[in-house]
Amino acid sequence: MRARKEKNARHISPTVWLLYVWTVLFVALPLVYVVAITFLKKGDVWGITDQFTLENYQNLLSPVYAKVFLDSFLVAILTTALTLLIGYPFAYFTAKFSPRVRAFIVLLLMAPFWINSLLRLNGWIILLKANGAVNMALQGMGLIEEPVKFLYNNGAMMLGMVYALLPFMITSIYNSVEKLDWPVVEAARDLGASPAKAFLTVTVPLTVPGIVAGCVLVFVPSMGLFFISDLLGGAKTLLLGNLIKNELMQARNWPMGAALSIAMLLFTTAFIFLYKKVTGSKNLGGLM
Repeated sequence: MRARKEKNARHISPTVWLLYVWTVLFVALPLVYVVAITFLKKGDVWGITDQFTLENYQNLLSPVYAKVFLDSFLVAILTTALTLLIGYPFAYFTAKFSPRVRAFIVLLLMAPFWINSLLRLNGWIILLKANGAVNMALQGMGLIEEPVKFLYNNGAMMLGMVYALLPFMITSIYNSVEKLDWPVVEAARDLGASPAKAFLTVTVPLTVPGIVAGCVLVFVPSMGLFFISDLLGGAKTLLLGNLIKNELMQARNWPMGAALSIAMLLFTTAFIFLYKKVTGSKNLGGLM
C-alpha cells in the first residue's frame, strides 16, 4: 500500500501540484488567518492586538448583531422565494423549446454577466429615478401625475437582488428540467393524472436537485450583496454584508469583521450540507 501511494505521488502532474500550492497559499492560509484574528482584540487606533478573547463571538449574540442576522435572513428568504417563483416557470418552458431556441435563450440569460454588476445596477437607477424612463412612461400614459419614488427603499433593493441572482436560479433549474425523464411524466398522464397533478407529483420531485441548488446559489450571496442595498435601497436595510464592510472599513474592527465573516461562512457551509443531504450529491459540482 505504501509503495502504491509513493508511486501515485510521483505521477502527480506539475499542474496538480501548482493547484495544491495555490489552494494552500490563497485559500487555506487566509482562512486560518481570518479565524485566528477572531480571537484577538482590536487595536486602540489600528490593526489588532495579541490579547486572546472570545468577546467577538459573544457580540454575535447581542441584539444589534442578531437583528442584522435576522434582517439578512429574511431578505435572503424573500429573494430566494421570488427568484424561485419567477425562475421555475421560465426554466421549465425554456427546456421545452427546440435546441436552437434554448441555446439562444440561455445566451440571452448569460449576456448580463458580460457587463459589470455595478454598471447594470446603475442602469436601473437611471430607469427608476424621478425623471427616468419608467416615470416618464407612466406620466405619458396618464397613469400618474407626479413621479413615483421607486428608488432608495426596500422594494428597489429586492428588485436589485432578484435581478442580480435570478440567472443562478434559472440555470440550476433548467439543468434539471432539461434532463427530466419525460416518458415518466407522460406515463402519469396516461394513468389518469391531471396536468397539474402530474406536474406536482412527478415533475417537481424529479427537479428537486435543481431547485435546491438554485436556492443555495441565491440564498448564500443574497446575505452579502451589500452594494445592492447601498445603491438601490439607500442603505436603509443593514445586511450582513453591509455590517462586515462597516466593521472592516469604517470601524476598523478587524476581529469583529472576521467573526462576522466566519459566521457567514458557517451559513454557507450549512446550506451546502443541506444541498448534499437532499440531493445525495457527494461533491459540490452539482451546484454548477
